[in-house]
Amino acid sequence: MKQYLLVCILCCSAIPCISQYFLRGEIRDEKGRQLERAKIYLASKGNTPFYSGNFGAFGILCPYPQDTITVFYDGYEVYKKPVNTKVFNEIVLKMLPETASLYANKLSSRTTNLEDNGESYFATLGESYSSLIENQFVNAKNYPETGFSINIDKASYSNIRRFINNGMYVPSNAVRIEEMLNYFDLRGPQFPKPKDSAGFCMASTLTSCPWNENNLLLFIQLQAPKINLDNIPPNNLVLLIDISGSMDHPSKLPLLQSAFKLLVENLRPEDKVSIVTYGGGVHVALNATPGNEKLKINNIIDSLYADGDTPGESAIKTAYDIAKNNFIPNGNNRIILATDGDFNVGKTTEQELEQLVSYQKQSGIFLTCLGVGMGNYKDSKLEILAKKGNGNFAYIDNIHEAEKTLIKEFTKTMYAVAVDAYANVEFNAEIVKKYRLIGFDNKRAAIIDTTSLLEGGEVGSGHNMMAVFEIIPVSNEKINLKDPNIAQLNLSFHLPKHPQQITQNFQIPFNPINFNNAPKQIKLATSIIMFGSLLRQSKFIKNYGFQDAINLAQSSINNSNISEQELLTLMQKANNIYNYRKKK
Repeated sequence: MKQYLLVCILCCSAIPCISQYFLRGEIRDEKGRQLERAKIYLASKGNTPFYSGNFGAFGILCPYPQDTITVFYDGYEVYKKPVNTKVFNEIVLKMLPETASLYANKLSSRTTNLEDNGESYFATLGESYSSLIENQFVNAKNYPETGFSINIDKASYSNIRRFINNGMYVPSNAVRIEEMLNYFDLRGPQFPKPKDSAGFCMASTLTSCPWNENNLLLFIQLQAPKINLDNIPPNNLVLLIDISGSMDHPSKLPLLQSAFKLLVENLRPEDKVSIVTYGGGVHVALNATPGNEKLKINNIIDSLYADGDTPGESAIKTAYDIAKNNFIPNGNNRIILATDGDFNVGKTTEQELEQLVSYQKQSGIFLTCLGVGMGNYKDSKLEILAKKGNGNFAYIDNIHEAEKTLIKEFTKTMYAVAVDAYANVEFNAEIVKKYRLIGFDNKRAAIIDTTSLLEGGEVGSGHNMMAVFEIIPVSNEKINLKDPNIAQLNLSFHLPKHPQQITQNFQIPFNPINFNNAPKQIKLATSIIMFGSLLRQSKFIKNYGFQDAINLAQSSINNSNISEQELLTLMQKANNIYNYRKKK
């Protein structure tokens, strides 16, 4: 009888342990906008993340009538407070100052000489992108100078390709026209060579504007010096690989494994490779190993599998520690972070990640970010990490892109010849009435601030890049040709490990030509600009459509160039996607 009573007591006492309560609520911001895909943690559930659904609503089973909730949402302060399951919880997130500033600029047009462009901010399939504000026309008499950062980022183009190949609209904030131009080699046959091993070379072309016959297009092309292939410095590479549960998809971890095995094939005995993984914890999977021990390195890569949460903060710290311990004074010391960017343990917001890597910038260790996947891909976080980590950024959507980034363009991607590189353009107000910088839309401050406030970029060996301005000229009878130049470009950078700033000055002549007579590379660049502007739904491309961009590309691509052929195919697919939906 006593044993029976004991069993009854134990069963009764166990009932509270298995009780379930239902926590309900919704997440909004201070302006009443419902926030979908906000990341939610409950103290009782540990590191298991939950997400708000449609209209910011959430409902989560929890074992206690009261719990503590923590909510993360990019661009907002972290919310952490006790909650009661017996009531409907209305959670209001507060915008960070940077987010509030962007929102205010968009609505009130407070910045001098800039206009509200009516852009909206939205999450796409749980993915996150930095909010972009398209550059407007600027009065050259009042603001003759503008600046832009020089870098080798190309992620936007391959990410756009992923959306279009999946038959989807491209989020407007995923379109960065300067990165689309970066993806292609747009040098003409007469492009000048650098005069010395440490200097850049520049070429300019001024044409009529195909979408506005009264305006001009100024194309500025810069090429970085090349490293002598016989003197490529040794590599100290730390592969920082995300193996969390979110990476369990063919387009994520398996793709990265194939990509890194391509990289391993080209390593030399003097190169060193370490591997750090994070997923359910941080692990040093491989200590520094010479590049000729390929079987050992590949076996570690093959052994990886996806599981667990994503402690990105600890992983990044560990990778920097290993890179410092194996630092090569005159070598290429670089962390290659490969992830979908969906951090969920430790520091996870963009502001926190920015702070995490910013102080490492002077360490001489570069950070290259390789983004993969879809659905929870965090483009905005990887862009910030690469920028603040003094590195570059690419998106890998297939094995061909991996080969392009890690093999064919290895020296451009992995060997920096200039850091903190930026350009300042000063327009001749006697010729230029107004101008707008096409692309570089996240560099809004460059329109009104001096270049001393710009954060320069990293430039790889032999990289060539293009910046394009649309120009409203002064009327012909008022043009003063006492100065035959339309602008002057001042390029500033310094060599890796050398703090002394180097400056190069280039004159840009006023020598306009008819667009029909422009080189094919210039026409191809223009078709890319039109393509990107249409995807961004820019107000500046009027009376033009995808078919116009297609026609221009068809007349200017090199039929033997696979990348250019692919560009034309993407334009045709986009035309079908966007026009089909318009008809519907």
